[in-house]
Amino acid sequence: MEHIILYFFLFTTAIISGASLFLFKTENPKVLKLLLAFSGAFLLAISFLNLVPEIFAKGTANIGAFILIGFVLQLLLELLTKGIEHGHGHAHECNEKHDHKDHLPKVAPIGLMIGICIHAFLEGMPIVTSFNEHVQHSLTVGIIIHNIPISIVLMSIFLQRGLSRKRALLYLSFFALMTPAGSMVSNLISSEITGNLNNYFDMILGVVVGIFLHVSTSILFETSENHQYNIQKFITVLLGIGIAFLIPMH
Repeated sequence: MEHIILYFFLFTTAIISGASLFLFKTENPKVLKLLLAFSGAFLLAISFLNLVPEIFAKGTANIGAFILIGFVLQLLLELLTKGIEHGHGHAHECNEKHDHKDHLPKVAPIGLMIGICIHAFLEGMPIVTSFNEHVQHSLTVGIIIHNIPISIVLMSIFLQRGLSRKRALLYLSFFALMTPAGSMVSNLISSEITGNLNNYFDMILGVVVGIFLHVSTSILFETSENHQYNIQKFITVLLGIGIAFLIPMH
């Protein structure tokens, strides 16, 4: 029952975020920058405060290698998504002399969906009963906050590529289902396969932490102007880190 509630929030938050463009017509670049900065800071903070201590405390062999694998895997996924996961192409304000479409990432729609869905599926896999509730909740909250700007960017791309609202919502719904699907698969594996799977799920969490580290650091650099933070963004980053401290660590 608890996982159903988590799945509900993961799905509905993504849908509501993307559908918000129906009301506002287009994303506000300044607001999107702040959303990205907040989500990046929050992901980075929960990775170091909650997730990294969890996997290293169990002493799984070579866990650092799996964090590195996740980092590199995210680089590979961005060959398909062109960095949509961290708002690339939309975190920057448009030049007034050019049409907004000129600033859309040059990405094939099929490649984008494949890459972003793999990304979302992997993020959901550590939301499994093998981890304590605090780890599962940290992951869920982090993914929800992360998916808000992603959903806005995705919906903006879908609409500006000429998709109807109905089809854009269908594609967004498919993306929103991927994280719950990843969790369901892990829980199915956990319930159907006998034996100790703790090391297996520690490795998966390590991969996801690597993905989080790549995405969060990319966000924090790309939302800066000339790699310099103004006070508004700095406060937003501090807020994201501060809220992460409110999540229980044990």
